[in-house]
Amino acid sequence: MSQLDDVLAHIDADRPQALERLFALLRMQSISTDPAYAAECEKAADWLVEDLKSLGFEATRRDTPGRPMVVAHSGGEGRHVLFYGHYDVQPVDPLELWTRPPFEPAIEETAHGAVIRARGAADDKGQLMTFLEACRAWKAVTGKLPANVTILFEGEEESGSPSLIPFLEANAEELKAELALVCDTGMLDRNTPAIATRLRGMLGEQITIKAADKDLHSGSFGGPAANPIRILAKILAGLHDDEGRVTLPGFYDDVADLPADIKAQWDALKFDGEAFLGEVGLKVPAGEKGYSALEQIWSRPTLEFNGIIGGYTGEGFKTVLPAQASAKVSMRLVSQQDPVKLRAALRSYVESCLPADVTVEYKPHGGSMATELPTDTPEFTAAQAALTEEWATEAVFSGMGGSIPIVGHFRKILGMNSLMVGFGLDDDQIHSPNEKYELRSFHKGARSWARILDALAKA
Repeated sequence: MSQLDDVLAHIDADRPQALERLFALLRMQSISTDPAYAAECEKAADWLVEDLKSLGFEATRRDTPGRPMVVAHSGGEGRHVLFYGHYDVQPVDPLELWTRPPFEPAIEETAHGAVIRARGAADDKGQLMTFLEACRAWKAVTGKLPANVTILFEGEEESGSPSLIPFLEANAEELKAELALVCDTGMLDRNTPAIATRLRGMLGEQITIKAADKDLHSGSFGGPAANPIRILAKILAGLHDDEGRVTLPGFYDDVADLPADIKAQWDALKFDGEAFLGEVGLKVPAGEKGYSALEQIWSRPTLEFNGIIGGYTGEGFKTVLPAQASAKVSMRLVSQQDPVKLRAALRSYVESCLPADVTVEYKPHGGSMATELPTDTPEFTAAQAALTEEWATEAVFSGMGGSIPIVGHFRKILGMNSLMVGFGLDDDQIHSPNEKYELRSFHKGARSWARILDALAKA
C-alpha cells in the first residue's frame, strides 16, 4: 500500500471520531449577523484554534472589529497553499419550520441515505472540517502534510465580511501562497464531483420607504395619506418585465454572452431543469426566457427580493397605514457588472419613483464582482484527476450560482487564484430551515481532500 492508501484507510477508520468533532462545532451558535451571538462566534473560533494546534499547526485567533479570524500555519516543504473556510452561520429563522433544534446536530435517514441535520452542516462547518480531517489523517499516518498549508477561517462570511478586506490587506505577506483552496461550493449531483470555475458576484441593498411620522389608522387616513407598502410594492414590481428580464437601466450593459464552447460543455451535462426544481416542489423555470435553468444559475445575472417588512405582521389583523416599509434586494452579478455602478442605478431608479411627501433610506450590504478562473493549469488538472479517482465519475468544471467574494479578494489582494472544491448538494437547504449535509459527502469530502493534497504535491 502507498502512503495515500494508508491515509485513506485512516480516514475510513476514524469516521466516528470525525463525526464527533463536527458535531462539537455544529453545537456552537456562531450566527455572525446578530450581536447577541458574538460570544458563540468567539467560542467557535477558539475551538478551531485548539483543534488546529492538536494537528501541529501554529494557530491563533485574530480579533477584528467584528468576529474573529483564525489563522494557522503548518510550515514544512512543498507547494504552499492557503485553505479558506468560514465558521459563522446564517440565522435560523423561521425556527418553527425546523424539524429539530438547529444547533442540536443529529444523523437522520432520508430517501438518499444518512444526513447530518443542523445549521452550518453544509455551509460551511461540515465543508471546512472535511479539509481538517484530511490533514489529520496525513499527520497521523506520515507525521507531516504533503504541502505547506496556511489556513484562514473567517467569522463574518454570512454577514457581508466587513472585516475581511482590511484583514487581508494588513496581513497580505503572511497569507500569500501559490494557490488558495476554497471548500464552500458543491457537487454537480450526488455522484459527480465538480471544480467551480465561475462565480457570480453579489450586491445587497435594503430600501426603506418613509411617509408619515407615525403609523396611521386606515379608517381615518386611508386615501389621503401615502402608504409606504403600496409605494414600495409598485417600485419592486417595476424591476422585471413579463419575460423575466430586469428592467433597471444599464443592468445588462456589461453582461457578456456565454462562449459557444462553454455552452456546449454545459449542454453535454444534460442538466434537467425540471428535476432540479422538482427537488424543492416546483416545476417550471421562472427566470429569463430563452435561457436554460443551468445557464440562468451559472451565467446570467439576477435581481431578487429577499424580504419585505411593513405594517403589522403579527397574528390577527390591525388596520394600520405604516410609517415605513422596507425591502431587502440582492443582485447576482456576472461578467464585468460593477456593483458600485449598479447600486447607484438602483438608487436612482427608486428615487425616480417616489411621490410627494415620501423619502427613502438605504442600507448597503456587500458588493463584489463575478469571478472566472483558468482551468488549463497543472493544479486544476491534478485536482480533477484526484476527484475523478475518488468518486469513480469524471469531475467536471462547473459554474456556480452563488457568490464567494473571498475568491476575488484573493486574486486582487494576494495575487493568487483559487481552487474551489466542495461537496454540498442543491437540496442541502443552506440558509433555510432543516439544513443538512449528506454523511457520504462529509466522509468522501475528507478522502477527496487527502487525494488533492497528494496530487498538488506532485503536480
